[in-house]
Amino acid sequence: MSGTASVDSADVIRLMLQFCKENGLHRSLQALQEESRVALNTVDSLDALMGDINQGRWDHVLQTVSYLSLPEGVQQDLYVQVLLEMAELRELDVAQHLLRETAPMVAMKQDTPERYLRLEAILKRSYFDPRDAYDGEPKEKKRSMLAQAISKHVQVAPPSRLLALIGQAMKWQQHAGILPPNTRIDVFRGVAADAIEEQEQCPTQIAKTVKFGEKSHPECACFSPDGQYCVSGSVDGFVEVWDYQTAMLRKDLSYQDEGAFMMHEQAVVGIAFSKDSELLATGAVDGQLKIWKVATGQCVRRYEKAHNEGITFISWSKDNSQVLTASFDHTARAHGVKSGKTLKEFRGHTSYVNSAVYTKDSNRVVTASSDGNVIVWDARTTEQITTIVPPPPSHLSSTVHYTVNSAIVAPTAPGQASEGDDAQIYVCTKTNTVLLMNLQGQVLKTFSSGKREKGDFVAMTPSPKGDWLYAVAEDNKLYCFNTATGNLEQTLKVAEKDIIGIVHHPSRNVLA
Repeated sequence: MSGTASVDSADVIRLMLQFCKENGLHRSLQALQEESRVALNTVDSLDALMGDINQGRWDHVLQTVSYLSLPEGVQQDLYVQVLLEMAELRELDVAQHLLRETAPMVAMKQDTPERYLRLEAILKRSYFDPRDAYDGEPKEKKRSMLAQAISKHVQVAPPSRLLALIGQAMKWQQHAGILPPNTRIDVFRGVAADAIEEQEQCPTQIAKTVKFGEKSHPECACFSPDGQYCVSGSVDGFVEVWDYQTAMLRKDLSYQDEGAFMMHEQAVVGIAFSKDSELLATGAVDGQLKIWKVATGQCVRRYEKAHNEGITFISWSKDNSQVLTASFDHTARAHGVKSGKTLKEFRGHTSYVNSAVYTKDSNRVVTASSDGNVIVWDARTTEQITTIVPPPPSHLSSTVHYTVNSAIVAPTAPGQASEGDDAQIYVCTKTNTVLLMNLQGQVLKTFSSGKREKGDFVAMTPSPKGDWLYAVAEDNKLYCFNTATGNLEQTLKVAEKDIIGIVHHPSRNVLA
């Protein structure tokens, strides 16, 4: 039929066999090969296998060929060569084991007993004669002949073919509109993994702890919008991708498995994913900005002097075309992803800019600063629209401007407009209060720790649906607020040392 492609069932089984091999499912691989009578007979690199044979790295060779279905004669030649070289090294116990216990040698004893008896006699001698053992040929030539014989029966297949094919099929289904874009997919059910949403709830315990080296600690972290990745930026310049469920490094990313991490030369202090979860922007204390492709670890854009001083915060525009950064140099700047150039500068603060975000329509930029102000800007012209001075709690002086740690656009609640002047922002000041405000500076709701000592907040984040507001304070506690009532529902001690930030998973009740 036109437009269709047939797939051999044996090829499907080989994909499964390769998956079993790569993931250490050796018993499953053996059982599937025996039951299906289909052999994998592929290697990741034929050159590597031939190199191992020519160099006599027999432990690697035997492990590799254990997954292959070679002709009996070739198998016997391989085991004879290994056996003789063990005898030459006077590893006689190993040689005796190979002769008596391995399947190729047992078959040789029945099929060609004279060859078997000759090997047995060689092992019984008190000396080893290479010319006699290797039939007058140099050992290296015997290895080369063996490598050539094995190579005729082996095919090369790219690694992880099953996962690659599934990934390609899912991308096509997303392109065709069968699956939703930019979401994690439950492959078995064929639906978005987050189609069944968790009801938002307060965290009740510390589930996992990511441990860093003695001379390192994280300066920033974020989850990818599709929920697959949790990434940290550290004081030593490393950018590391974690499995948030196990608190272990993601070794399925080949560059991390090989130790080739994404990194900066100086401390990484800002980090954010693009909306499609494919790109990661990282900023360093020297003002350098990098954009990475997370799947490969490749740096696709580098801005050597995105700022004159360290980058404190990073966010993306709705269409992923621009990266917005805040800095210690008192400015926020927008950078073009395609052009690789700094496009706009938002200048007006008199101290550190601690956060910079776009409103949901990307028409405005909201910045928060240590000068005590929140400024709303026109994203296109960079003109200041509104300057907001968040009011302090009643027990503090109203004449002092308190550092604004961050100003974040609130998730859209049911019935609430989400764009333009109707947007609402959570404003976290260096006091014991977080404010919900509109862009005209009106306070709509307050959330207080109730503590006058060591109760000042250092960071906050709303839950994805906006049901909860989470803030962390100087007392190393997490404060959980119900956004509908403004009430403090729960506190939880989450750290022994100073907390510097907090982020929320996009679809699970997980905080980091």
